[in-house]
Amino acid sequence: MEAIYVQGIWVAEAFQSKTREYEDFWLFATHIGDPKAAFLIVFPLAFYVHRRTGVAVVWVAALSEWLNLVFKWILFGPRPYWWVDESRLFLKNKPQLQQFQCTCETGPGSPSGHAMITGAAWWVVASSLSSFLRSRTGSKLLAAVPFLVYSVLLAAVSLSRIFILAHFPHQVVAGILAGVMLGVLLNRTVPEWRSLVFFLCSSMALLLGALLMYTGLEQFGIDLSWSISLAKRWCSKSEWVRMDTAPFSSLTRDAGSLLGLGLAQFWKPGGWTLPWVPKTLCLALSSLALFHISQFPLPTVPPLLFYSLFFLRYAIVPQVVMVVVPGLVHLLTAKPKRD
Repeated sequence: MEAIYVQGIWVAEAFQSKTREYEDFWLFATHIGDPKAAFLIVFPLAFYVHRRTGVAVVWVAALSEWLNLVFKWILFGPRPYWWVDESRLFLKNKPQLQQFQCTCETGPGSPSGHAMITGAAWWVVASSLSSFLRSRTGSKLLAAVPFLVYSVLLAAVSLSRIFILAHFPHQVVAGILAGVMLGVLLNRTVPEWRSLVFFLCSSMALLLGALLMYTGLEQFGIDLSWSISLAKRWCSKSEWVRMDTAPFSSLTRDAGSLLGLGLAQFWKPGGWTLPWVPKTLCLALSSLALFHISQFPLPTVPPLLFYSLFFLRYAIVPQVVMVVVPGLVHLLTAKPKRD
């Protein structure tokens, strides 16, 4: 594997050098591919267009990110931004590499979570839109357009991860393959009308399953926090190492989102039937609310408090999108019944 890592470093250096003028585009692409974007951006957009697709995005994104965490714990993949110095193979001929604010993620590197979750969550959107176009127009050409856009988006996100030194090329390829397969498989089993108990059990299964695995590997002497110390050692700026990129942040986001999805469907089964104009207003209000929720600072000490609040943050997201905002818009726009 050492030869693959060395080659990956030189590929990243060449890619940074040749596409430096597109830095803003690559940073934007990596932001769009962030796993949290599936919950905060893709989910509300998909939900107000087609309810089943929105529910599917949360379901697929949560399970895909959880599996990505498990894969990372098993595969122990390094990240380029710290491996290049930690390996001590480039002391005489050090590559010219630049780190960015979004470079210093703390979890292991293989497979790429951005590529994997983007590949899975956006597959749901692309396949739903393709089916709609095919049914309305009967054109295979138009039905292929969403998958073309999907491919371009996935390629841009994947290349951005190499550009910012978050992943080696082979880790990105692995993320793409895993994400597409999970998108196809999980999109067939969306629990749109399942009970609150189902979602509660699913949420607890993700939490307990990961914690049991973590504890079990620790008992065998495997330190699963090894990548966090390396991130802190080799990141250009200490403030770029954030707790919301840690493995347990991904875990609490996924578990919280599934519980929130179950609660939202429990409070208002089937939701409200709204015309397109109120739906557009819902999307705008939801996006504004989710932006402020995601930007609200959380205390990082003690860690248990941070992870608990992080869990609650993402449990709130489906409530806002599926219950609070549509209910408010319905209340304000509903025509009064005549006697």
